[in-house]
Amino acid sequence: MDTKAFKRSLNSSDHYHRKGFGHDVEVADAMQSEYQSALIQEIRDHHYRLKRGDVTIRLAEAFGFCWGVERAVAMAYETRQHFPTEKIWITNEIIHNPSVNQRLREMNVHFIELVNGQKDFSGVSTGDVVILPAFGASVQEMQFLSDRGCTIVDTTCPWVSKVWNTVEKHKKGDHTSIIHGKYNHEETVATSSFAGKYLIVLNLKQAEYVADYILKGGSSERRAEFLETFKNAYSDGFDPDQDLDRVGIANQTTMLKGETEQIGKLFERTMMRKYGTHNLNEHFLSFNTICDATQERQDAMFDLVKEKLDLMVVIGGYNSSNTTHLQEIAIERNIPSYHIDSDSRISTDNRIEHKPLHRDLEVVDNWLPEGEIVIGVTSGASTPDKVVEAVLEKIFALKSASPALQR
Repeated sequence: MDTKAFKRSLNSSDHYHRKGFGHDVEVADAMQSEYQSALIQEIRDHHYRLKRGDVTIRLAEAFGFCWGVERAVAMAYETRQHFPTEKIWITNEIIHNPSVNQRLREMNVHFIELVNGQKDFSGVSTGDVVILPAFGASVQEMQFLSDRGCTIVDTTCPWVSKVWNTVEKHKKGDHTSIIHGKYNHEETVATSSFAGKYLIVLNLKQAEYVADYILKGGSSERRAEFLETFKNAYSDGFDPDQDLDRVGIANQTTMLKGETEQIGKLFERTMMRKYGTHNLNEHFLSFNTICDATQERQDAMFDLVKEKLDLMVVIGGYNSSNTTHLQEIAIERNIPSYHIDSDSRISTDNRIEHKPLHRDLEVVDNWLPEGEIVIGVTSGASTPDKVVEAVLEKIFALKSASPALQR
């Protein structure tokens, strides 16, 4: 499929919308009342620090809603206003935040459900309105919706679209796209659908495995091992002995910036070793596709964990990749870290239900220490300030209500 030609055709269609519908003022008022917080603004105004009683909050200097997320949510709100009677669907969560997605359900936006691991579009009819979320949608989904005669509202973050343009360039030069990401994450699924040949690597360790294979090749047994290792993470017909001689680097925009850069440099060195410096441009392509917002939040987190913190609270959806990476930064510095998606995870008896890294939810008793404490706080790019405010108020109330915790 000529994905570039398809996108050009879609962009010229009267049934495809990439901008809002002129309801900016009404939507801005709604989003401010539902998602913004006077308390969080107060903390920003006081150099990201607030002390109440025995609790000092240190807020990361970049956190929460990014521009792309705010844009996507605003477009979804505008879509409901512009199409008050039409049936509206969304192909996935608009963003990885449970409260925002629940709000859209309350606005009678229907979510495409998974049936046996596949999205079920059977209920979508000609004339329905379908929202593509901030992570984007695959070319195949867009083609299906276009052919069905749906009105498509595309809220894909421009940073994600930039990665799509990058893999198109890889394809044009017959380069295999090495995508740093999670193969089953909806953004990576969408990105890979625009690629020609592709291989998805989760981390630097997997990238090193691939680089070693490029340099050394292998027996039929090693080839079989390679294909099993990356099962579900490469394009149809992918052959590691043929398709790794020309590679280009791309990424899921919410991955750790530093690791994406390391992976890019690793493959640059690898192709230089194998083909020589003078042939590098023929065998290796790299463009900067690291999202500014993701980078800013990670940089702010790196600055925050330099301070003396008793514990860290990371707020965001449990399926939010960028939130998980913020948690990793605290854990790497041995700071007790609690990833929660809302204030409901904190109970009045000093218990917290949180998600440790790469594990299921766990309950911890007596998570708040007694006496004076300094708590670092950040939130993922899909988390509204109102959710952060609710968590902070719960912490303040818990400390002030318990004499034992104030000692």
